[in-house]
Amino acid sequence: MDGRPPKRKLSDSGHGSSTRTSERSYSGDENDSVKVLQNRHNASSNGNGGTICTVSAGDGRYVIAERGRRLGRNIQDMGINTRQTMAHVKDRKTGTSGSPLKLVTNLFGLGLSSQWLLYQYHVDFNPAIASMRLKAALLYSHGEILGTARAFDGAMLFLSRKLDDKVTELTSTTKNGEVIKITVTLTATQPAGSPVSIQFFNVLFKRYNNKTYRVDDINWSTKPTDKFPKKDGTEISYVDYYKQQYNLELTDLFQPMLVSALKVKKKDVCDVPRAVHLLPELCYITGLSSRALTDFRLMKDLSMETQLNPERRQQRLQRLAENIEENRGASSELGKWGLRLQQQLSVTGRLVPPEKICMRDNICQPMSAADWSRETRNARVISASSLSNWLLLFTHRNGDIVEQLIYSLKKVGDGMGFNIEYPKTVQVEDSSISYLRALQQHVTRDVQLVFCILPFNSKDNYDCIKKFLTVELPVPSQCVQSRTLSKQHMLMSVANKITMQMICKIGGELWSVEIPLKSLMVIGIDVNKDALNKSHSVVGFVASTNSRLTKWFSQCIIQKTSTDFADCLKVCMRGAIERWQKCNNELPGRIIIYRDGVGDGQLQMVLDYEIPQILSYFTETRTAYSPKMTVVVVRKRCTVRFFSESNRGLQNPPLGTIVDSEATRPEWYDFFLISQNARQGSVNPTHYNVLFDTNCLKPDHLQRLTYKMCHLYYNWPGVIRVPAPCQYAHKLTFLVGQSIHREPSLELSHTLFYL
Repeated sequence: MDGRPPKRKLSDSGHGSSTRTSERSYSGDENDSVKVLQNRHNASSNGNGGTICTVSAGDGRYVIAERGRRLGRNIQDMGINTRQTMAHVKDRKTGTSGSPLKLVTNLFGLGLSSQWLLYQYHVDFNPAIASMRLKAALLYSHGEILGTARAFDGAMLFLSRKLDDKVTELTSTTKNGEVIKITVTLTATQPAGSPVSIQFFNVLFKRYNNKTYRVDDINWSTKPTDKFPKKDGTEISYVDYYKQQYNLELTDLFQPMLVSALKVKKKDVCDVPRAVHLLPELCYITGLSSRALTDFRLMKDLSMETQLNPERRQQRLQRLAENIEENRGASSELGKWGLRLQQQLSVTGRLVPPEKICMRDNICQPMSAADWSRETRNARVISASSLSNWLLLFTHRNGDIVEQLIYSLKKVGDGMGFNIEYPKTVQVEDSSISYLRALQQHVTRDVQLVFCILPFNSKDNYDCIKKFLTVELPVPSQCVQSRTLSKQHMLMSVANKITMQMICKIGGELWSVEIPLKSLMVIGIDVNKDALNKSHSVVGFVASTNSRLTKWFSQCIIQKTSTDFADCLKVCMRGAIERWQKCNNELPGRIIIYRDGVGDGQLQMVLDYEIPQILSYFTETRTAYSPKMTVVVVRKRCTVRFFSESNRGLQNPPLGTIVDSEATRPEWYDFFLISQNARQGSVNPTHYNVLFDTNCLKPDHLQRLTYKMCHLYYNWPGVIRVPAPCQYAHKLTFLVGQSIHREPSLELSHTLFYL
């Protein structure tokens, strides 16, 4: 945009000065000595805490939403048109079941006409010019030809009107008298719905956003009066740079410089570490210290401002829209491009019927899908093997709670139909070595479960136990902190949750929902980073092995790559198919894959790299076996919000709300589902995007199945945000990436050992 400040390199050692960039730095470090700052002269806040970004509506309108995010790579996804490859949803992708529900969104129309076009030009300068500021000044001096609606990034020029000729020759003269020839060439005409246009809208609205930096060091030897080299080879002091670029007068000429390391975008041996030098005088601290983060009252008060309920969010949305309309500069800038902020977008969603929870002896209809623990408290679980050979480790500090814990577990287990015999108890010292020695001495392969009471929040103890019992001697384990068991009045409630986890870890089933499809395998895939080795990624693969979708095959593979791509899907699919065949004496006829952990801009990677892997497994290893398959990308982070209207004002939509039109993209087979209960703030819908589909299920059936899967996560007696196999895959990758850092033994693959 006009006047956008360029990046500046400070010295040959790699230090650089950047007063504005399009990326946002990580700001979640626990170290109190590392703070995050923002450039004061860059903080163009809208005054009410809101930021905005552009998305598109399914009916062809283009809208903006608050809660701006980093959207650069996400634009790449918008050029993908998967719906046209699916004949069964080409004409209609919406469902019809359920009751209609009027919803208000955080989307605002941009008032684009059907003839709106964005003209994209490439600009060349002869002789070449390094200064972005000078380029823009020379180009914009031809305002009578270009018009007032223009945006230039140094090479690409966007205009709201088409120039007379495809190639336009311009001439400008610098202050030094040098004549510069400017060639403006039309390269593309972009309609409103194109990825380039949507990215342009985001750039246009980005003037309401801030830039944050993480401070990695303090350079005491560099002062504002020191000079740094510019791109053209000349040198300039920091004092003069800020005076020339921003008309800012520095008051402290002896202040040290703050150093912020820049991320290297591409791994290359030739890459030189780069950094940003910041002036403390022009920055202010943001973020919270570790002490503040542990202050319960402070965090509770802060959450009242950051986790806004629908009514308060709506008030801020309206203020944001009013500020844009009333601000002459903002409204004038929109008007230049033929844009006008319209009213908030309302959509019609659907509320699907609630699901029934099936236990061993009865079927219940919960009062709320958010939590059915009360309705199932005295019901027996579907299946649970007797726990007769198990080991309990504790320290001398926790000896007084062992007997009461065992009594509580046995009592709760009886009510669930889960028989728990008295364990073998072993007292250990408060050290990882003591726990490990006890495990090596007392654990054998016929032990069903190891229960460890940890005296305090010791990650070393936990990691040591989990690594030994998942890799070296694979036995399901349960670790509980002693403080969790210290409150006697809550012990039965705690024992209830622990007992459910123990049942799952030895291969039991808690509850189910009605699944009408037969011979169906449902798979969840997630990819995370290894906490110790950032160059490694952890792939979690969880697949159902029975018709009730209550038993699972789980495999985790560590890839020697930092990407979010999964290149081990053939191996995982082979293990899942073999397990299914062993349990059912047949091959699955249908496979539905929910792929979580897909980053912005990576949809094409799933289409071109991951899906072919799975398909090639069927063609290469099994003749005449071609199951019907659906691949759905699951995204938990959405900018879109939905609010339902009631007599009490706006509130979060009820569980089971589906939106599959208007707020979705017309070129995708996608929908939003609200399957989590927000106790505070505004609920975040989950977005589902179908990339591949030979099952050809009706949209209603796929949406209902997806909602059913959100009921089958055994770590919580209620619906969750994503389908159960996605959450299981996430739990598996988290355990491996944070604690084990090695691939778990496949001897545990038939249990939910990672809950």
